[in-house]
Amino acid sequence: MAELRTTPLTEWHRNNGAKLVPFAGFEMPVQYSGIVAEHKHTRSKAGVFDISHMGEFKLSGKGAKDALNKVVTQNLDTLAAGKCRYGFLPNDQGGVLDDLIVYCLGEDKYMLVVNGACEESDFNWIKNHLPEELEFKNVSDETAKIDLQGPESLEVMQNVFGRDFTHLKYFNFEEAEFDGYELIISRTGYTGELGYELYLPAEHAESLWKKIVADERVIPVGLGARDTLRLEMGLPLYGQDLDTEHNPREGGYGFLLPDDAFTDVNEMQVPLKIPGRRAARHGDKVLLDGKEVGVVTSGSFGPSLGYSIALAYIKKEFADAEKFIVQASKKELEAEKAELPFYKEATARKKLS
Repeated sequence: MAELRTTPLTEWHRNNGAKLVPFAGFEMPVQYSGIVAEHKHTRSKAGVFDISHMGEFKLSGKGAKDALNKVVTQNLDTLAAGKCRYGFLPNDQGGVLDDLIVYCLGEDKYMLVVNGACEESDFNWIKNHLPEELEFKNVSDETAKIDLQGPESLEVMQNVFGRDFTHLKYFNFEEAEFDGYELIISRTGYTGELGYELYLPAEHAESLWKKIVADERVIPVGLGARDTLRLEMGLPLYGQDLDTEHNPREGGYGFLLPDDAFTDVNEMQVPLKIPGRRAARHGDKVLLDGKEVGVVTSGSFGPSLGYSIALAYIKKEFADAEKFIVQASKKELEAEKAELPFYKEATARKKLS
């Protein structure tokens, strides 16, 4: 078994009560004070996440936009400098190799942020589909990523950095200097709450992290609560809700695609509400009138909701049904079709100015 990689903050996590687990080839904190407590604190105040396992690539050179446009699903013709956009890296059959965010740093200059488990395969795939004259670099090892999320994250940011951030709109970013180094401050995140993702040199990660957690509004949050927070918003986890066997339209993201893209739809991802605390799990079968019609991809109790929720791929011809049965490990769970997001009071898109 390959040795687990660490982030610039792993030692801090170990020294501050985190429970560390293997994730995407890294040793990562799954929780500190507890998943539910961390979840609720992020929804009400602010939580900080070490997401340094994610991969970052930089692409530049004349023709970079046109070349990258042929590789990812984002329309880069309409992506201006200082803005970023969520989308997909599809394979030749339309299956999803990864979901990713593309940042436009300037004319023909981009940063791509990919999932940690896909870092090497994504880099090789993209490189093999780009002209050789473009400069394409994997800067993951030298880059740390810290996410500050929660309705009070703006006040924390202004306290830590000593400046105003009300001008920064959702899915916009800026390059800034702080404590003698340069970083990217992006108004994005994966919790549904108002928040910021910070990309900075790895050697400065612990210093910035300590400044953030010193704010009394903030607690450190592990991957456990990150998972329940993203699921309450209906956001996908690559390798579970998105994979090479399904195209983005099947995954529920047809609204991000041209009408003529990935039209071969055999299954649809359906959000499910399950009364009570007992949760469905990845791989549980979904039944309709006793017949297997799908499979759960993600499932959990929703701490902000008071009931369990799930995402499931269901055969297209049955995807409009209103009620299903989930065959969980110990009992059958009644499930009804829901609308996304499950949690509807999040603050990510809040207007600040």
